[in-house]
Amino acid sequence: MLPILHSERLVLRPRVLGDLAQILAMDADPAVTRHVGGPPTDWAEYARRLAERIEARHPSGLGYWSFAARRAPEQFLGWASLVPYEGEVEIGWRLVPTVWGQGFATEAATRLLRHAFAELGLARVIATIAPGNDRSRRVAERAGMGFVGAGLYEGEPCLVYEALAASNAGGGA
Repeated sequence: MLPILHSERLVLRPRVLGDLAQILAMDADPAVTRHVGGPPTDWAEYARRLAERIEARHPSGLGYWSFAARRAPEQFLGWASLVPYEGEVEIGWRLVPTVWGQGFATEAATRLLRHAFAELGLARVIATIAPGNDRSRRVAERAGMGFVGAGLYEGEPCLVYEALAASNAGGGA
C-alpha cells in the first residue's frame, strides 16, 4: 500500500479505479498526450490498460499517486509515479492543462523524490522525457534532476535525467 504524501500545496494519494474517468478525460486532450503518442485511438483498450496499471502491485513504496490541491482535495489535478523500469526506478507525472505553469508538477516530483530517497532509501531515480517536451524537462530540472544523456524508452528516443540520493539529502518541499 502506498502512503499518502503531503507537500506544501498538494495531497498525493494512491491512485484508485475511481480516478479512471478523470485520467481518461485528461488524456483526451491532445496537448496532454502530445509527447506520449497522442490521445488513444482505442479508448476501451486504453481504459483496460489503465485499470490494470492502477491495480498492479509494485514493490513497497512504489506506484502511482493521484494528486490534488490541499485546499480542494476532491479536484483531480494529475498523477505522479515512482515505478520500476528496466532495473531502475522511474519518476513520471501528468497534469490537467488548466493547472500547467503553476508549479504543481515540480512540487509533486520533488515530494516523490524525497519519498524515494529519505523514506525508501533509493540511491537513484530516473526520468525519461521525450525530446521536445520542454515542460517536463524543466520540471525534472527544477526538482533537482540532471541530464545524463540520450536513451530509448520502449524503443523511442528519449532524454534521460537522474536524481541521486547524495545530491537530494535536503529533501525539498
